[in-house]
Amino acid sequence: MHLVKNFLPMASHTPLILGIHGPKGEGKSFQCDLAFRQLGIEPIKMSSAELENPDAGDPSRLLRLRYREASERIRVRGQMCALVIHDLDVGVGRVDRQTQYTVNTQLVSGTLMNIADDPTNVQLPGSYDERPLKRVPIVVTGNDLATLYAPLVRDGRMEKFYWEPDRVDRIGMVAGMFAAEGVARGDIEHLVDAFPEGAIDFFAALRSRLYDDLIREFISTVGLDRLSLRLANSAEAPPEFRVHQPPLAVLLATGRQLLAESDRLQQRRLIEEYL
Repeated sequence: MHLVKNFLPMASHTPLILGIHGPKGEGKSFQCDLAFRQLGIEPIKMSSAELENPDAGDPSRLLRLRYREASERIRVRGQMCALVIHDLDVGVGRVDRQTQYTVNTQLVSGTLMNIADDPTNVQLPGSYDERPLKRVPIVVTGNDLATLYAPLVRDGRMEKFYWEPDRVDRIGMVAGMFAAEGVARGDIEHLVDAFPEGAIDFFAALRSRLYDDLIREFISTVGLDRLSLRLANSAEAPPEFRVHQPPLAVLLATGRQLLAESDRLQQRRLIEEYL
């Protein structure tokens, strides 16, 4: 909806930025990638790590450069595009009074506001291009967008979407995740209900853990001294591993093992002993 509205004649009344926020590990970035893939869009991506630099002004210039790159892609290819910034709150959010508020943080927030207000006139420092740019919708993700500069997230500049999948959403996503393994729909429902606090990333880690025994066997067969040659510089096809219809009991046991590891991490708190 956000992308389509920004390419319609009514775009001038549509917020340029869509902020997708919600709990950690619930697949915000993954769902964005799926949506872009389904629409046949290759977005220009940025990470929050690019929004800080020892040289003041470089991140805001990079932001303008990426926006203009996306606009040029729309003009040249004749297809939709978008600028995506993942984990924006990590790069420019103010979590508490201890968070350092740098010049770059202010410039990035100001640049995003300027682009949102005048999306067809985004100039690079030291040059001026009088040709109007193609409008580029911006999508940002984050866990807590309330940490951003308040004028940036106001209505008119940013449309907010809270991503919190319900049980039906989670079952659908986990079912798609385990489709290659042929896990029955009923087992998927039992698995999701057994771990109601498990994020989508938890089930992805669970799926990966199912292949550990097969990979151990592969390591033993190849030999430790030949693994590097087999995996990084081999004329042979990459190894393939298949797990077919793992029993529900195995899925539940693997999930409990992952939870136990996470709980142990939280309970140990070795840093408290060191301090």
